[in-house]
Amino acid sequence: MPSSMPSKRSLSVAGLFAGIGGVELGLHAAGLRTELLCEWWEPAQTVLQHHFPDVPLHDDIQTLKELPDVDVVTAGFPCTDLSQAGRTAGIHGKASGMIKHLFELLESASPQWVVIENVRNMLNLDRGTAMEYLVTQFERLGYTWAYRLVDSRFTGVPQRRHRVILVASKTADPRTVIFADDAGKRQDSHYRQDAFGFYWTEGNTGLGWAQDAIPTLKGGSGLGIPSSPALWVCDAAPGRAIVTPRIEDAEALQGFPRGWTEPAQRRARASLRWKLVGNAVTVGVSEWLGRHLAEPGEPLAMPYTALPEGARWPTAAWGRAGQRWTVECSLWPEQHPYQHLLDLIDVEATAPLSLRATTGFHDRLMRSRLRYPEAFALALKSHIGHMDPSSDKSPTSPASLLSTKA
Repeated sequence: MPSSMPSKRSLSVAGLFAGIGGVELGLHAAGLRTELLCEWWEPAQTVLQHHFPDVPLHDDIQTLKELPDVDVVTAGFPCTDLSQAGRTAGIHGKASGMIKHLFELLESASPQWVVIENVRNMLNLDRGTAMEYLVTQFERLGYTWAYRLVDSRFTGVPQRRHRVILVASKTADPRTVIFADDAGKRQDSHYRQDAFGFYWTEGNTGLGWAQDAIPTLKGGSGLGIPSSPALWVCDAAPGRAIVTPRIEDAEALQGFPRGWTEPAQRRARASLRWKLVGNAVTVGVSEWLGRHLAEPGEPLAMPYTALPEGARWPTAAWGRAGQRWTVECSLWPEQHPYQHLLDLIDVEATAPLSLRATTGFHDRLMRSRLRYPEAFALALKSHIGHMDPSSDKSPTSPASLLSTKA
């Protein structure tokens, strides 16, 4: 028989800088509903129109006159000028500077919650100028704010992805959303040692090294192109030990159903699907957020310490009316069952990293001062030698017998 209890009203959402809908997909899973999407890039628009056909889609935040009367406004604004793989022009750069239009729209809107998501680097870039701008604008409009750096692995996906989640409200305490839980970091012993992710576009100053995981999927790279990371499968045969995942694997690593971005391939180069996925919000992160937006909890009894003016931005903080506090919590609000990397990726369906890409990465690595396992360097040499038997890195070449830097 029907319940006599009234059904709880689901929160309504306006999604700005919507990308391919990672925020919306997670919020929908938590019971929220989307009233408006706003996204300018045509390949992303194609994905949104395919998966959210009944939601109005506006094409440019610069021409959006007003926000609908919604409970939640989300804004995963462009990270292009903030990320280490981007231009690092800062919060007032051409792309990331678009966030100013959010605050212009909030002048005449009254959502219960505002959510911002972006890269970890905005805590440090230009001595934290981006974070200072964001919280100052919120405080100018009368909002209380709280943010937390989270690692997407807490949702169970094998992708080490650090993102800042900032929640602000005029009428509620955002700590009830951001700091309602803390599971602590998953112990390193939990991760298997049969596969490691790295970025073949790096090698000079970093590797993006990740055990039993892929490093952060990115919309760009150190070479300025959208590209996949690579995977070292430790026990694989030569030629199959250094491979690249498929775009469908990347979608799963972000929590999307495989094939989510396929509609965009009709209107854009296949490689741009990597940019679409790399720019997205991990679906499980937004689902966690949505659950707490719908049903806020009690802030955990975490140590709060006053944040001195000019201090570096910590990994978690909250504030209002010019007063700011740092919060001691982990990057792991929850711990969902972890899907090991080789359980998510079908290695047999992956492609070997090309000879050119492997050789370039190996050469950069040899010139660097980076530390890495000797077995990894030997696996790279073996991969090159397998793909090019004439190479001095071939197992039969005298040069291959030389010791490798560890």
